[in-house]
Amino acid sequence: MTDWSRLDAALDKAETPAFWWRDDDAIADTPALHRLLDMAESIAAPLVLAVIPGNLTDGLAQAIEGRDVTTAVHGWTHTNHAPVSEKKAEFRNHRPEAVLMDEARRGLGILDDAFGVQSLPLFIPPWNRVAIDLPLAQCGFSGISIYGQREVSFERNLVRFDSHLDPINWRGSRSAVPLQRIIDEIADLLASDAPIGLMTHHLVHDDAIWTLCETLVTRLNHRGVQWISARDLLTRAPD
Repeated sequence: MTDWSRLDAALDKAETPAFWWRDDDAIADTPALHRLLDMAESIAAPLVLAVIPGNLTDGLAQAIEGRDVTTAVHGWTHTNHAPVSEKKAEFRNHRPEAVLMDEARRGLGILDDAFGVQSLPLFIPPWNRVAIDLPLAQCGFSGISIYGQREVSFERNLVRFDSHLDPINWRGSRSAVPLQRIIDEIADLLASDAPIGLMTHHLVHDDAIWTLCETLVTRLNHRGVQWISARDLLTRAPD
């Protein structure tokens, strides 16, 4: 039986619990995408899609037009360039910096052309790994989102706001993690009042993952949490 008591207590104690929602690897208009969009819309949650620019297909722009959705640059083609002895990465120091910057700049241009005002100057590196000294601000970016850092910060002329919650058991079943684990993680994260980031991957969700996500966001919405947009986070001035 699911125990929501720790989360309920943490939400009661928090002044203005805030969440934001990011979904990775978007490239096309698919039934899974529409399920995601409808779920976010049902709770009035702004959504940021991490779009792979080099793999973008026709139809995605039309699918999100008129929705409370923005886009971010998710690498270039989501290709691993790390040696087998290292964790997967596309934008770490395995290739010349000039190549990385060119791909990042081109990716932003593609999304600006495809999505117009819905495109954000936000970089979300594939596998949440990036060369720490990569000067993305010189490529036109204002922000970066990775995974795990709790507070919003300002680094290398970029606003950084990470995601924190992942409903997928990537190293095991590749299905849903236990709902109780997510509940307890949120309760712990609420010790800080910084926004909490939910990270999903609609293209690989099975029924268990969809159910977990729906249960979680519906409960949070019922408790009156604030869902904020990546656009708003980009304009925040960190302390």
